[in-house]
Amino acid sequence: MTTFLTIFLVLVGINIALVVVSLLSVSQKPKTSSQKLSDQRPTAIYPLDLLTTSYKKAV
Repeated sequence: MTTFLTIFLVLVGINIALVVVSLLSVSQKPKTSSQKLSDQRPTAIYPLDLLTTSYKKAV
């Protein structure tokens, strides 16, 4: 095998291993119930004040 193909196959193997580990860790996390979500207060969302910004002339 060439060096490029060896490095490529090693990187693909590492990538597959990381995907498998991440998928297994996602399935092990406890699921939050809808009761817990309804007990939480919604966070406040503030609008951006983009239109009232004053700009200085460059010249």
